[in-house]
Amino acid sequence: MGVLTNKIEREDLKPGDHIYSYRLAYTYSHHGIYVDAGNVIHFTRGEGQETGTGTVLDRFIGSSLPQQCPLDDPCSICDDQSKGDGVISSCIDCFLSGGDLYLYEYDVTRKFFLAKPRGGTCTLASSESPDQVIHRAFYFLRKGFGVYDVIKNNCEDFALCCKTGLRVIPTVGQSGQASSFQAAASAGGVILSATVSMARSSILGVAGLAASCGTYCVKRYINDIGVRRDVMNVVLEEET
Repeated sequence: MGVLTNKIEREDLKPGDHIYSYRLAYTYSHHGIYVDAGNVIHFTRGEGQETGTGTVLDRFIGSSLPQQCPLDDPCSICDDQSKGDGVISSCIDCFLSGGDLYLYEYDVTRKFFLAKPRGGTCTLASSESPDQVIHRAFYFLRKGFGVYDVIKNNCEDFALCCKTGLRVIPTVGQSGQASSFQAAASAGGVILSATVSMARSSILGVAGLAASCGTYCVKRYINDIGVRRDVMNVVLEEET
């Protein structure tokens, strides 16, 4: 793994790993916690449920659920999960839905974080022990993780909470993927202006593009859960 890719092989997976796979031609990624023996716990929203962002994202982000198992017939382990909703457990084949496997990185340096061209791949926050991570994942499998929201409470937020025990106060979203979308939207106007400037003056155009890239990186950085201070430790209720 490195700056350009977090791709790994299945045999390198360890219990408690935060994994993800891209959907819709790399438009967005779906995240989960690898438990053991090929099982993944992840947070989904039901088929056909509106994303409700009120933005262009609604056109591109489909259900985080696998549209179908890689096999023609329903999975012998998971059956048909297309109408599942909330925190569910799947075999790794159904989780990946035919995509490649990637490992989310924790406790990265600021330099490494900023060098990553795309959010939703790493964080400056530290992971807790695998036992703690798996315990939280199973707890949320039983108790739920609230209502799925593509910006405020998504699959990456779920995996981050399992790994770190942290959530943002109030819940406004902490995932790198959502932050990247929002940062890109903010920088979009600057990029458009820079493109026009490049047609008129190469110096002004380059300066404008540099400014837009800087805006994008800074917004990603300040929204990372490893940097934010508006976070709380999630206390799991004792079960009787």
